[in-house]
Amino acid sequence: MKVLISRRVFAQSALAAGSAALAGRTWGACAEGFTAVGAASVKVDDIEALTTCGKQMILRGEDVQEFGKRLRGQLLLRNSDGYESARHVWNGAFDRRPALIARCSGAADVMEAVKFAAERQLLVSVRGGGHSLSGQSVCEKGLMIDLAELNSVRVDARRRIATVDGGALLGALDREALAHNLATTAGTVSHTGVGGLTLGGGFGRIGRKFGLTCDNVRSIDLVTARGQLVTASGEENKDLFWGLRGGGGNFGVATSFEFQLHPVSAVMLGGDLAYSFEDAPAVLQHVFDYAPHAPDELNLDVSLVRLPDDQRFLTIDVCWCGPWDAGEKALASLRQIRKPMRDTVAPTPYVKLQTSGDEGTAHGHKYYIKGGFVQKSSPGLRDAMLAAIAEAKLPVITAVALPQGGGAYARVKPKATAFAQRAADHNVFLFSRWDDPVVSDAVGEWTRATWRKVEPHTRGFYVNEYSVDDASRVEGTYGANFARLRALKDAWDPNNLFRMNANVTPSGF
Repeated sequence: MKVLISRRVFAQSALAAGSAALAGRTWGACAEGFTAVGAASVKVDDIEALTTCGKQMILRGEDVQEFGKRLRGQLLLRNSDGYESARHVWNGAFDRRPALIARCSGAADVMEAVKFAAERQLLVSVRGGGHSLSGQSVCEKGLMIDLAELNSVRVDARRRIATVDGGALLGALDREALAHNLATTAGTVSHTGVGGLTLGGGFGRIGRKFGLTCDNVRSIDLVTARGQLVTASGEENKDLFWGLRGGGGNFGVATSFEFQLHPVSAVMLGGDLAYSFEDAPAVLQHVFDYAPHAPDELNLDVSLVRLPDDQRFLTIDVCWCGPWDAGEKALASLRQIRKPMRDTVAPTPYVKLQTSGDEGTAHGHKYYIKGGFVQKSSPGLRDAMLAAIAEAKLPVITAVALPQGGGAYARVKPKATAFAQRAADHNVFLFSRWDDPVVSDAVGEWTRATWRKVEPHTRGFYVNEYSVDDASRVEGTYGANFARLRALKDAWDPNNLFRMNANVTPSGF
């Protein structure tokens, strides 16, 4: 059995389920009897919706029809063909039904959608890859701005630059860049959206060498809460550029990114090392001792796992992005501290490493997470992690994951970007995956109760692992950067139109 645990989510390939289809592409006949919202010859009924503050409102049918006319892409209502597939996001724990879904074909469509929502104070969610753990890429009775059609990636190999649309997935970025033996830090699951990952920070298998994804951004095109398209970079809108690198989706809809790429080998040393649960204490302590001094080329993502059949074990997802012989030397102690039950670490195409967790993190399963940054590893954290898995009993897949920090992540000053948690040794999180809704409440209760025992060993959390019950932790995770982020929110989104995220509330809220 092969089990890989990746940075944001754990992957168990032997238990993988099929992906949910998310690509509704066509206009369809709707219950109202029209083939395209905005068609001049048909009437659109009024639609119940919610404001940003959760109040009931009515969208006038003629306004919706005019909105549809202004879009080059699709505007889907609840009875449109394609609506059901478009509304489903990666995390099957959420089953929300937007009043409208705008499937934007370009930045101009996004501008129209934002203006429509802002004029009516209509609740808004933004779906890039649809991978948000908190399900906030889909809203209930609001407007879902869907960027799935904005998915192109263009590589300028001479300048080592990739231009990436806001709805593109990480796999597309990896494939296009690796065709030129280039790459940038891009997560660990290929069906994650580039936009969400980047705006929240962006860890990855080569990040300790090249920095966070947001550290490799050269510029971002953003549709603001006023429906204007602006560019943020080191030359334009510098303060906004600072806030977009780690500040999440608080400031607008990112329609395009420009990334710096780096020369890499298309084949890297990678795979997984799996150990028995009996050996886990020794291996985990060895990782704690070794990781802070590990070479930048080495990335170790550790996970303790418990399966529904009560199997328990430890895995290490390994990636070495330097010369292979040096990598074998760097890994020698991990093979010596205890003998792995399974060792698949070998020269492997990087794109294969980047897709190794895809099946086990397929769309449609239910997921729940609680996490935080570990500033310095300790025996207390080790014991809390081991106890969490030893005591787990629910019929779900459960993991305590420990992605590695340090390296290039830590060499950027905390105030250089909005992402403040630069000094952390690790990120630790509890993660559960299940399908049966009967156990959903129990999973939530177990996770929160267990997290209370782990949380004292952490400070702040990774905003890409945000859950809605983490709202009170947002200010602490940004620390000294929070005041500057709030000032930016006041300037760019004072009415908090973009609130379905790890929200930095404006001063008036």
